[in-house]
Amino acid sequence: MDAIFLQILNGLDKGSAYALIALGLTLIFGTLGVVNFAHGALFMIGAFCAVILSRILSLSYTSIDPSRTDFLGNPLKVETPYVEAWFGQNVGSAIIDWSVPLAILFTIPVMAIIGLAMERGLIKYFYKRPHADQILVTFGLAIVLQEIIKLFFGANPIPTPAPDVFSGSFDFGAIIGMDPNVIIYPYWRIVYFLFSAVIIGGVFAFLQFTTFGMVVRAGMADRQTVGLLGINIDKRFTVMFALAAVVAGLAGVMYAPINSPNYHMGMDFLVLSFVVVVVGGMGSLGGAVLAGFVLGILESFASMAQVVAILPGINQIIIYLVAIVILLTRPRGLMGRKGVMES
Repeated sequence: MDAIFLQILNGLDKGSAYALIALGLTLIFGTLGVVNFAHGALFMIGAFCAVILSRILSLSYTSIDPSRTDFLGNPLKVETPYVEAWFGQNVGSAIIDWSVPLAILFTIPVMAIIGLAMERGLIKYFYKRPHADQILVTFGLAIVLQEIIKLFFGANPIPTPAPDVFSGSFDFGAIIGMDPNVIIYPYWRIVYFLFSAVIIGGVFAFLQFTTFGMVVRAGMADRQTVGLLGINIDKRFTVMFALAAVVAGLAGVMYAPINSPNYHMGMDFLVLSFVVVVVGGMGSLGGAVLAGFVLGILESFASMAQVVAILPGINQIIIYLVAIVILLTRPRGLMGRKGVMES
């Protein structure tokens, strides 16, 4: 039971990332009809927003501390972060320590601007083009963004730690009545799952309970009719593209302590996320989230040592095998809508 419970936790952790990226992908496809292969790059940029803010907050100046000397008696040079000089050592240290959560505030406007720039500067010219053209141009954009990140930050992963208060692990065994220290799980992975649940719930609430969201859902179902009512649905869909970029960026910034940001992390998640979208059903937001968590849990169980010993390599292909089975039995995916991606 402890192994099963632990794998479920691991699956929810992976599934959270898959669900958030797939949710953004589906928002773009469901509103604009664009297959955006640059969405993984948005996830990567979000992770590097955490890196950038961490470096900004860690900027320091050099001063001479006469009260401290080296072995020759010379005063020592001391590096003091500017935030500690401005806010005091305790507050400044806390700000630096909490750079990843604070990066959320930094990431939201940055990703919204990037999303708007992508949609207005490039994507809008491919609305009525074949999906193959959309895939080629967005995949090319993803490679360009990836190489830009590599140019400025290098090819090696950049450790971006979570706040010290979340550096430990939570003892689930003691909580559910099992032996202590049997089911230990990192605090930050639990935080990531809860954060993902809040973001997913927020997006669905926005679409379900706001006038803006209701118009967008109506436009997703029948864009022409909504346009005939005098509503500028194109502007609303542009906002949805920016929202999808923000969701991907937030998924990346909070994932930075789990997987150190690197220039190819967007591509690593992109293919799997598209599989999640297809399995959930193209254009189905609920299907994308459901498929993300289901496939994340299945991948986690397939990674167990007992399973890999019997079926070597199964953890690398389990998602694709499940996708094949589901699409053979349900060609539209778990919750796909009729007419989406059908000729």
